[in-house]
Amino acid sequence: MMNLRMKVLATASTLTFVCLVLFYEYVDVELAHGSHSCPSDPLMLAVFQNATRMVTEALQRSKLRSSKVMGSSPENLLYFLKKPDPGSEIIASAAEVFGLTMELAKNTFIQRKKRSSAAKDVWRLMERESGCSLHSQPIKCPMEGVQKEYRTMSGICNNRFHPLWGSANSALERWLDADYEDGLHEPRGWNAGRAYHGHTLPLVTRLSNELLGGEDNPLSDHELSHMIVDWGQYIDHDIARTPESVSRVPFGGGSDCNDSCHYNSPCFPIQTLQKGSRSSGHDCLQFIRSASACPSVSPSGTFLPVRQQLNAFTSFIDATTLYGSSEGLGLELQNLGSDGGLLRSNMEYTDGGRELLPFVRDNLPSPCIQVPGTEDAFRVECFLAGDSRVNEVLTLTAMHTLWLREHNRLARSLKKLNRHWSAEICYQEVRKIVGALHQVITMRDYVAKIIGPGAFEKYVGRYKGYNKSINPSVSNVFTTAAFRFGHMSVSAHQYRLDEQFQDHPDFPSLPLHEAFFVPWRIIREGGVDPLLRGMLATPAMRPFPGQMTPELRLKLFGLNEVKPLDLAAINLQRGRDHGLPGYNDWREFCALRTVHTDSDLQEIISDQQRVQKLLKAYGHPGDMDVWLGGISEDPLQAGRVGPLFACLIGRQMKVLRDGDRFWWENPSVFTAGQRAEIARHSLSRIICDNSGLKQVPRDAFRLERSPHAFVPCTQVPGLNLSAWKD
Repeated sequence: MMNLRMKVLATASTLTFVCLVLFYEYVDVELAHGSHSCPSDPLMLAVFQNATRMVTEALQRSKLRSSKVMGSSPENLLYFLKKPDPGSEIIASAAEVFGLTMELAKNTFIQRKKRSSAAKDVWRLMERESGCSLHSQPIKCPMEGVQKEYRTMSGICNNRFHPLWGSANSALERWLDADYEDGLHEPRGWNAGRAYHGHTLPLVTRLSNELLGGEDNPLSDHELSHMIVDWGQYIDHDIARTPESVSRVPFGGGSDCNDSCHYNSPCFPIQTLQKGSRSSGHDCLQFIRSASACPSVSPSGTFLPVRQQLNAFTSFIDATTLYGSSEGLGLELQNLGSDGGLLRSNMEYTDGGRELLPFVRDNLPSPCIQVPGTEDAFRVECFLAGDSRVNEVLTLTAMHTLWLREHNRLARSLKKLNRHWSAEICYQEVRKIVGALHQVITMRDYVAKIIGPGAFEKYVGRYKGYNKSINPSVSNVFTTAAFRFGHMSVSAHQYRLDEQFQDHPDFPSLPLHEAFFVPWRIIREGGVDPLLRGMLATPAMRPFPGQMTPELRLKLFGLNEVKPLDLAAINLQRGRDHGLPGYNDWREFCALRTVHTDSDLQEIISDQQRVQKLLKAYGHPGDMDVWLGGISEDPLQAGRVGPLFACLIGRQMKVLRDGDRFWWENPSVFTAGQRAEIARHSLSRIICDNSGLKQVPRDAFRLERSPHAFVPCTQVPGLNLSAWKD
């Protein structure tokens, strides 16, 4: 078999990518300062050529595989959720070329490290050759015009001095350096037998079974409704979407990621505990690594080759879920035939006369599950929104539907008020208002209930104005670990209630796994009103460290499958995939006491049996995955998370607010009168204005003793749009 050296020599070209060696800092080559050319070493030129070929072939094989894989298997549904959009795919493909070239260079040329004085020039050349320069060109942000008044769809130029901060298709922010086994890209657990504190890392499936597989006997939250869980999922989707690798087969050939249990990037399969746990006889579940972002250079010119992950969405709380994060999708979602800035709605069906989301139009048939036995006679495609996860579960679909209706309601009203406004002005003004309402509901009504008022005051505090020196980008640890605390609060059922807030006689409540990817239930089973009543009138589950509902842990996306997915195992594997440092590192980051013994853990986790299970599984508390450690902590007073996640969530929310030039409280964004109206608004009022519900709780996140304590919609304040009279 031809060795790597001969293979890359055989594919040598005239590319000037020998500069890669300097980037990786493993070979003894140096450029004169300011030079824009590189030595013509045919071996190194061929490394990049070979990496490009391997990634291109893997992508082609992946697309061929996807065209043949139809239906609603768990893997196919997850792919539908996680696949990159066209803009993200371009950048992720370039990053994969870059990353694979680094890997080949490392394996071929392990020599002494040496820095080049021409680092920045080398970097620019590599960006151009790989395609990474598509997202790193110098950007000059206009100081006047539309970008002063309204957000860009991609979030670029929110910060005029750092245009890419918080923008779509940028890397997730690192608050601590990544922790990879090789220091660069290999996840913890990648190398068999690798010891940490004298112990190998436990399989994520073992952790799921032993630490999260308690009896299905959750404790209801007596203070918070399930709406707070549903809002948490919705707003998480507004600020982060980490797509999977554009390639779904191993680079350089080999078995499909779905047919092999070997670690071979981008395949990082979840190893299971029992032989023959799948019908194929494999001892693993498919897991594709997250798409990587193009590497970056520090302000000092130091190269940063460590694998980073891509955030395909803007980091800002800006209703990306509704409008998308690219110009192309934004236009597709608009009703361009209207003169009032409306969004598209469904042309085939309504919900008792109220609007529904449109259907997807590309890549048909879509993978959404159909009415059993009627696949051909009555087909319902997936819904289309700013985020493809809209179909993931019925309550999330209901939330998206509410905001579609709210946009169009506001647009029609503002057009009547300002008949001279163009469709574009109507659209942008409503988008601005809707984004502000997302911010108010999240920061005022949601965050303090989750982290507790004390932690809110400590980590978030009062708004003091826009700070251009704050990077608002979503952090890797927030979206990959801390904000996934909500998975522990999800009910095992999707409740559907009638007008008396009793279980609906025609459309009874569903086990959660029967609510995944079933848009047909919205159309044929009563619309969104029964779901909204269930979200308001049933409790969230108290986050209980020893249990995740089996509906997520054992039945995720598995309506008709023998072996569905395991969300707990996925969360843990994703944290390792992203190179998240361990639990103790994050405790130290938050100035919290680190843990080294069982007595240390017992001060944080009151359940002594759980402490012993954690120690038995990991062998040493310093090896704990941050997600599992965080959800195991006792919650803070009046909060739903422990000290670590309160810190991480609070810090993230503060930078999302203070680093956003278009935050609603910034005096330059709205007039004083408009801000006063926005501050009066609430999620309860949104429900009143856009559904058939006639009574609601004043605070949609508070659980009332009974629906009889709800107030009539006439008593819930709404927007007085006269403040927008032009």
